[in-house]
Amino acid sequence: MTATFVPTAGSAARPDAQVPVSREARDTLPRDAQDSVSRDARDFGAYARTGGWAFALKVARSVRPGGQSADETAKVSAKEFAELAGCSPERVMRYYKAWDKAADDGLVPHFEVLVPGEEIELPDADAWLTYYAARSSASSERGTAIAEAAQAEGIRPTKALEVAENPTALRAAILADPSTAQAARTALLDRVKEDPALQAELARDIARTDELKKAVATETRAADRIGYVRQIAEKGQIRTPAGQTLDAPAELRSEAERHLSLLDELDEGEGTGEWAAEAYDTMKGLVVETVEADPELRVQERRTKFYNSLQRATKVFEELTFDDADDIYEDDMVQRLEDLQQAIGSCIAALRGAAPRE
Repeated sequence: MTATFVPTAGSAARPDAQVPVSREARDTLPRDAQDSVSRDARDFGAYARTGGWAFALKVARSVRPGGQSADETAKVSAKEFAELAGCSPERVMRYYKAWDKAADDGLVPHFEVLVPGEEIELPDADAWLTYYAARSSASSERGTAIAEAAQAEGIRPTKALEVAENPTALRAAILADPSTAQAARTALLDRVKEDPALQAELARDIARTDELKKAVATETRAADRIGYVRQIAEKGQIRTPAGQTLDAPAELRSEAERHLSLLDELDEGEGTGEWAAEAYDTMKGLVVETVEADPELRVQERRTKFYNSLQRATKVFEELTFDDADDIYEDDMVQRLEDLQQAIGSCIAALRGAAPRE
C-alpha cells in the first residue's frame, strides 16, 4: 500500500508535523482537493522537465511583442501582465527576453505565432539557464562578460552575477575562509596578466604597504636564488663571483639537480626561503671551490675581478665634472685626488713590471 502525507488538524503549530495517509484514504478526499493535488503534480512535473520554459511560455503567449498594438492581438503589455501576476515588469521582461533569444536560435517559436493558452513542446530544463538572466545586471556589458566567464568555468551565470552584485559578501568570505581567499588570489593573478591598469594599482598597493614590500623582497630573493641553482642544474652553467660564465663540472651539476628536486617537491603553501637559501649557499660554496681548485681558472677569476673593478672606477671618475671648480673647491678634494694619482701610478708601475719581456 502506497502512503502519502497530509497535515493533521493538530499540526498548525508545527507545519512539518504530518501523518501518513493511504491511497484509499486519499481517495476519500473531496473532489476539488483531489483536482488541486493532481494539478499541482502536473505543474510540478512540467517544471521539473522544462524548468523556466514553463513560465516563459506563459509570458510568450500572453505578452504582445513590441510594435504590436492592443487592437492587433488579444495579448497584453508586459506591464499589464506583471500587474495581473503581482510582480514587477522587469521580472516579466527577463522571461520575455530569454524566450526571444531562444526563438532567434530556433529553439522555440517566435511570439507572433503563439496565442494565449497555446501549449507547445518545450526544450529541456538544462537549456534554460543559457538564455535566462535572473538579474537585470546580466543584460549590461559587465553582466554579459561575467555570464560568459561563468559559462567558461562551467558554473551557472546566476551564481557569478550574485557574487558580483554583493562585493561586501565576497569580502567577508575572503576574510573568513582561506579556500575562498586562495580562489580569489588565483583569479586575481589570472586577470592581472591581461590588465595593465590593475597591475599598476597592485604595484602601488604593494609599494605603500610595508608588510607587502618585505614579503615581495623576501620572495624575490628566494626566486633569484632558485634561479641560480636552476641555471646550473638545467643549463649546466655556473657564474663565478667575478661574473664569469663557465660550464659546470658534472658533479657540481648533479648536486644542483638534487637541490632543485628538493625545491620542486615542496608543497605549494610551504615557504621556499629557507630551502632556497641553503641550496644557494651550497652551490655558491661549490663554485668557489671549483675555481680555487683550477690554477688557470683561479688566475682568470682574479683578472676578471680586477678588470671589473677598474671599469667601475673609470666610470665613476668619468662622471665627475670640474666646470664649477670655483664653487666646489675643497683642500680635501685635492688631497684625495693626489692620493688617487699616486695609487694609480703605483698600479701602472706594477702592471708594467709584470708585462711579458720581448
